[in-house]
Amino acid sequence: MYKNVLIPTDGSKLSQKAIKSGVAFAKSIKARVTGCYVVEPFEPYYYGGYSPADMPTAKEFERRAREAGKTYLQQIEKAARAAGLAYSGSVVKSDAPYRGIIGAAKKGGCDLIFMASHGRGGLSGVLLGSETHKVLTHSKIPVLVYR
Repeated sequence: MYKNVLIPTDGSKLSQKAIKSGVAFAKSIKARVTGCYVVEPFEPYYYGGYSPADMPTAKEFERRAREAGKTYLQQIEKAARAAGLAYSGSVVKSDAPYRGIIGAAKKGGCDLIFMASHGRGGLSGVLLGSETHKVLTHSKIPVLVYR
């Protein structure tokens, strides 16, 4: 069956619930766990010709995002270790979260992606899109969606 389960996180409460369920699932099939957090490129924001004084530099933004990612990945690592599972994780940079998730799964040798869905439907789902939906439609690796 599956030997290496990728569990991506964005730090949200739903992701935290998916981590618990993903680790429990991995334990039930005796798989290792790979964690992933995706950092998107810095997008400076301006208001006309005005730039906010507190806007970070691109380098500072990435440093803060990577720190946050490491913190979120520690949650996955702690859960995996408590379940007695092998763990590895990475913070990856990508222009789109779904591409980063799929890339991390390929690079990590994962054979399943276990991820949360925020469950947006209707017009908000169409307008906002869904990283989970994008992973589902672009990944050749099986995806198990937690809701």
